[in-house]
Amino acid sequence: MKKLFENQKIIETEHFEVHQDWEVPIPAFFIIAAKRKMRSVSDFTTDEAQDFISLLVRVREGMAEALGIKDVYLFQNEDTKHNFHFWVLPRYSWMERFGRKIQSVRPIMQYAKDNMVTDTVIREVNDNVKQMQEYLTTK
Repeated sequence: MKKLFENQKIIETEHFEVHQDWEVPIPAFFIIAAKRKMRSVSDFTTDEAQDFISLLVRVREGMAEALGIKDVYLFQNEDTKHNFHFWVLPRYSWMERFGRKIQSVRPIMQYAKDNMVTDTVIREVNDNVKQMQEYLTTK
């Protein structure tokens, strides 16, 4: 697994961390990862559930207000070998050619890996991370 964006943490709470997706060069493609080993939201304690929804709302507000992102896809799969993680994938106009259904996500991610590892995109990813860090520390 090639990590393009290692150490791009946006915010950390008691139970979760938010960071830029490490492998996919899509600006503001954020992952909310649990610190405790678990697979599902049904594994959350009450405190984790409250922390998660509060964090998700804050991240989504920041994406809209600080980054101008209108729409996102939210998804999580439980049949992964990895710990619980929740994807927040922004929808950009260049993604329209892949469709607007969940089946479009894999081709979008592959397209980004194959075509978007450029200095411009990497700079945009880093800028988005900084803007979100600033937004979330002031809110």
